[in-house]
Amino acid sequence: ILLEMFEAAVGRAHPARCLPPHLPAPPAGGRIVVLGAGKAAAAMAVATEQFYRQRGELDRIGGFVTTRHGYGLPTDLIEVVEAGHPVPDAGSIAAAQRALDMARQAGQHDIVLVLLSGGASALWTAPVEGVGFDAKQALTKALLKSGARIHELNCVRKHLSRIKGGKLAAAAYPARLLTLAISDVP
Repeated sequence: ILLEMFEAAVGRAHPARCLPPHLPAPPAGGRIVVLGAGKAAAAMAVATEQFYRQRGELDRIGGFVTTRHGYGLPTDLIEVVEAGHPVPDAGSIAAAQRALDMARQAGQHDIVLVLLSGGASALWTAPVEGVGFDAKQALTKALLKSGARIHELNCVRKHLSRIKGGKLAAAAYPARLLTLAISDVP
């Protein structure tokens, strides 16, 4: 019975099932810029592509998602890149910078669709000015070793980041930003 309950819960949370009802129509005169991060980001990208393929709107979407090393899946239009989790690596920094750059390029008629899942905060690492990557990586390791809970870890990460805490939304302005998240961490 417990196994059936677990499988039912996982099935309901799978991106192929839970994302499509919430995916936006491409905006008039604009496009959908997909940016994502998390351990489920590749599965979310696959589900997103499938949704827009069925609607015949693949020409209106593009972007990339970042997932943990070894969690990538094949896609056609939404590129999947891999980076470090739970400890960020150089790929985490490159992915965060790329996400910020793509968000800034979105126009007022575009939608920036952000697909997030657990692990996103490590996979997108953009240290604030004056905080080096080595210092942020050491801090993450120390917090993990100390037993810090994920909420505490994310609070610290947000204050030391150029992408977290609404900063990605600010970069996307004047485009509309919509975040769809699958996570056990609100």
